[in-house]
Amino acid sequence: MRGSISRTCYCRDAQTGDRYRAGSPCPLLSSPKHGKWSVRQEVSPSGDGRRRQFRRSGFDSLKDARRDLDRVRSLLALADEEEPEDRRLISDMIMLSVKERSPLPSVETTARLLKAGHCLTSRVTVGEWLDAWLKAKKKLRATGAMRYEVDIRCHLRPRIGHIRLGKLRVEHLDEMFEGIAATNQEIVEQNTQRRQAVADLESIHGRAALRTAREAIAAMPPFRRVTGLSSQHHIKATLRASLNTAIARQLITFNPAAHVELETAPKPKALVWTAARVAEWQRTGIRPSPVMVWTPDQAGTFLDHVADHRLYALWHLLAFRGPRRGEALGARWVDFDRDGRTLAVETQLVQLGWDVYEGAPKTTSGVRLVALDHDTTDALLRHEKAQQEERLRFGPGWVDTGRIFVAEDGTWLHPGKVTDMFTRLVEEAGLPPVRLHDLRHLAATLALLARIDPKVVSEMLGYSDTAITRDIYQTVLEDIAREAAEAVVKLVPRKMAHPGAGIAA
Repeated sequence: MRGSISRTCYCRDAQTGDRYRAGSPCPLLSSPKHGKWSVRQEVSPSGDGRRRQFRRSGFDSLKDARRDLDRVRSLLALADEEEPEDRRLISDMIMLSVKERSPLPSVETTARLLKAGHCLTSRVTVGEWLDAWLKAKKKLRATGAMRYEVDIRCHLRPRIGHIRLGKLRVEHLDEMFEGIAATNQEIVEQNTQRRQAVADLESIHGRAALRTAREAIAAMPPFRRVTGLSSQHHIKATLRASLNTAIARQLITFNPAAHVELETAPKPKALVWTAARVAEWQRTGIRPSPVMVWTPDQAGTFLDHVADHRLYALWHLLAFRGPRRGEALGARWVDFDRDGRTLAVETQLVQLGWDVYEGAPKTTSGVRLVALDHDTTDALLRHEKAQQEERLRFGPGWVDTGRIFVAEDGTWLHPGKVTDMFTRLVEEAGLPPVRLHDLRHLAATLALLARIDPKVVSEMLGYSDTAITRDIYQTVLEDIAREAAEAVVKLVPRKMAHPGAGIAA
């Protein structure tokens, strides 16, 4: 196909004021540094048969103009002469770069896309693709879909949503996570300022001064959570999954999210509430770890405190058999085998925001049959009898949901309210704080202390691998074993405080 390179200028004849024409060019064009170079190359006709030309001007040198023209010709040469459709697609791509005034794509990338059958003229942005991808994920659990939606809405779309999908690079993602780190620092500073301002309210006297201080606090940004390393890894995983789908759809050939390096998110270690840690917590109010486990004595104190609570069987089940909160609240009477002393975990109540719905267990290994001891079985039987009495007292308004643990009117127990109830009971018992989920860790610890095989413990908890059980509870077992060793020594009274201390080696 025809193509050419020419040099023009926009000078005007000093006498006539008219621009110079091709027949009478500007006399200064004899100098190679005067004017601008332009290129012209015929490409394939459009789909409706209209003739098209690649035109680009403004090159400072013949070398630059020739380089662009050579690239156009190389791109057109990628199409086999027997494949006119490929030549038209390449021509569409070239003309789109003219329309958008963007650089011509590389020959190597175009060849790869063409060979793989990818669209050469796609202008889908990352934000548009993420929205379409999430909408198509129909088999996602509601909690998973919500987590993806948060990642996309709060981080991915605002930071990289404007970038064209095919132009996304690792550098863009590095900048995104650097931006998240900078925002984290800003949040920490703003939270510190607001927290200090709230604390200063106690020392302010006078209504006018107090009103002014409160107005200043109201104008401050609200308390916010930083985006931690675990959340950043989830953001990366969300983007990586969506881009893998884009590769499968032949929209792109490279997944930059697979090549982003982030710091490893440390998993919080489960620690036991030893006497030393309890004393330090009482002094400072700081918990040693987000995941804390009671000692057997502390667990006994709690169960004694809630012995007369209407949901005692729930606390007992959580402490000794360790189901997840949603699994315990989703348990049905039909899942309870009274003679065989087992409880089938086949459903759960899931909290999404503040709404609650019924769903399947968290994982496939979560569907399991949990063996029950005599005490737990008896607690459930007493709970069943008490529930029947409540049903009679409530009358025809009682709702039969078939659940083991329900509200006084038979309706579902809200998971969030159960967590709040547990927190209040722990405070009433005067015990160091643990989360409701930490009762699951307590059940595992008690089972391992009883020398039950880790595989059996993993199956009881619904873990897919015994390594998870060992990794989580190794530190807890060491602490309890150390406490037990100290307790054994203290059982034997000694007259000398440090016998043998004066013996030379």
